[in-house]
Amino acid sequence: MNREKIQLTVYGAEVKCASCVNAPGSKETFEWLQAAIGRKYSDDSISYQYFDIHTEGQKGADEDLVQQLLDEELFYPLVVVENQIVGEGNPRLKSIYKALEAKGIKPTANS
Repeated sequence: MNREKIQLTVYGAEVKCASCVNAPGSKETFEWLQAAIGRKYSDDSISYQYFDIHTEGQKGADEDLVQQLLDEELFYPLVVVENQIVGEGNPRLKSIYKALEAKGIKPTANS
């Protein structure tokens, strides 16, 4: 079966937001998500991207979302699955798994 990969994108920043002092940073969250999702699902069906909201001109970044994050209308790290926001601030695996499964991703037999 040759199908398109599901796109999971994390928007974040090197500097933690003021209310996120005890939470992991955006990059750590991105790496943690990749590891957790990789244990439950086949990695070859999901594509991952990370965008730093303070870096301009990143190909593929949703500039509207970046601006909302910069304007503090949304909290980072922001997790997006196929253009749908599924987590912000301190994202929950359960909601991310639900979004992936709604897109047709099936857990592996050993998860």
